[in-house]
Amino acid sequence: MDTPTWINYVFYEEDDHTYNYIECVPPGELNLGALSRIEELTKDVLANKISFSEAKIAIEQIKKKPISYGKGIEMFAFMLSAGSFSLILDAGWTSSIVAFLLGAIVYGITLLARKSGYIRSTLESLVALVATLITGLLALYFDQINISLTILASIIVFIPGLAITTALEEITSKSLVSGTAKLFDALISLFKQFFGVVMGLAILFLFVDLESNKVINTVPEWMDYIAIFLLAISLTPVLRVRPKDVLYSVVAGFVCYFTTTMFDFAGLLVSIFIGTIAAVLISKLFARMTGSPELIFLVPGTIMLVPGSKAFISLSSVFIDTTNTYSHMGEQVLYIFMGIIGGLIFSGTFMDRK
Repeated sequence: MDTPTWINYVFYEEDDHTYNYIECVPPGELNLGALSRIEELTKDVLANKISFSEAKIAIEQIKKKPISYGKGIEMFAFMLSAGSFSLILDAGWTSSIVAFLLGAIVYGITLLARKSGYIRSTLESLVALVATLITGLLALYFDQINISLTILASIIVFIPGLAITTALEEITSKSLVSGTAKLFDALISLFKQFFGVVMGLAILFLFVDLESNKVINTVPEWMDYIAIFLLAISLTPVLRVRPKDVLYSVVAGFVCYFTTTMFDFAGLLVSIFIGTIAAVLISKLFARMTGSPELIFLVPGTIMLVPGSKAFISLSSVFIDTTNTYSHMGEQVLYIFMGIIGGLIFSGTFMDRK
């Protein structure tokens, strides 16, 4: 029996002796490259192309030498994802530039977390706190900075929207133990980031009179398509997608976003529902073409549905004194999850699980 945090195996011998093996493991991270390599090894073992001992050695190599694009590319990916997501949220050029630069600082903190257990345990709150403090101070001098959207864009890599969706998928498919564990883990991660934002704003309010700026967005609408393309590319190093799957992942993300925006006239719920079905279909197609798991292409496609809906525009605005522009944010977020799960159900995703 496997759960997100422990593994339990029972081994039987001919003399009817049984041996229980239980190992506690930390929650895994989203590593699509390792997932693809593990599935290839599994297929090779089942096809008798390699032995169990060879597969064991290969798995150890995957663990010791994970896919890495290099620190320079990873840092640029963090910066590009923050800047492009800010453009998608229509935050304006100034906010996008600030978010782009904050992406480098966030990546620097992430590197420190790999070497420090304390920083690793406070990572989500720390990056949100630092991003809030820097954004708030810069907003005092640059009146075209949208504080809430800049904070959100700079830490978009840590927003557990996909994790919550995955957890709800598993709960819907009756995988209650795994789904519930992942759901609470994602919610706690979200609360950690909210705490960092609230703490940062509280510190700023002690020393300065911080108010939300009235930002005029001068970014043309056609920039959204360029930004979504850049976001899809920047996510490949973050998700550690294998180089051979990068192009297909980018195409999957762009198609899902375009499908969602094309059906905007039908309403948020319907457009997300159709976009999810498109994500499943194109992931199945690319999986057959490449031999990689469907999840490699479904994850980027699902991620694109969130910026496509524009429902997370004010995720951090609830902590700042603003108007009622975002009063329906909770309803929009609920529609997003309903649309994604409904699309996964009607596309037959849960029927493929064994």
